[in-house]
Amino acid sequence: MGTLVRGAHIVWDWNGTLLHDIHAVIEATNASFAELGLAAITLERYRDLYCVPVPRFYERLMGRLPTDAEWRVMDAVFHKHYWARAEACGLAEGASELLASRRDDGRTQSLLSLAPHEHLVPIVRRHGIHEYFVRIDGRTDESHAGKAERMARHLDALEQRLDVERVVVIGDAVDDAVAAAHVGARAVLYTGGSHSRASLELAGVPVVDSLAEAVEEAERLVA
Repeated sequence: MGTLVRGAHIVWDWNGTLLHDIHAVIEATNASFAELGLAAITLERYRDLYCVPVPRFYERLMGRLPTDAEWRVMDAVFHKHYWARAEACGLAEGASELLASRRDDGRTQSLLSLAPHEHLVPIVRRHGIHEYFVRIDGRTDESHAGKAERMARHLDALEQRLDVERVVVIGDAVDDAVAAAHVGARAVLYTGGSHSRASLELAGVPVVDSLAEAVEEAERLVA
């Protein structure tokens, strides 16, 4: 067991938080909609309706849950188009500098994403930020459930001895706040990704407009 970390241990989300990929997500979503004859969606409507598990998001749009066959088509087409675009996506403003500064200051941070692990690790490495995390976990199964149970496993796997009250999840979705609450941690939500500010504020946790503000708020929460 390592020593108790000082300050906040931040569990970062990837898509829509550290990776500024919302436009790639919208383009891939609309490509998957086109396969089923659904109308294209705007960024604003996406942010108002998006939720996890993802089939529930499609239910909000279609008025019903997609059938298993429809879901397989939409999911496959989405990922085909998304990963073709993801390579061109950059990090959120100031993300690399924030991560490096926290690591250099002796703070710890990890990365937990619902992106497939085999895609996540290479893209994090290509952005040159993998060394700033004590652990990186992506999705390793076919489940499209949320992060709550994955968060518990993620924290259990960390080598550091963590007081969960010093853990802060930073993400762009209400699901990140739900996952934090599931393990007794705090959360800060960022408006640069998949949710509108109004929908994020329903989670009852701090909502910010930049990653720098998110880190400041995380440290304030555990002070």
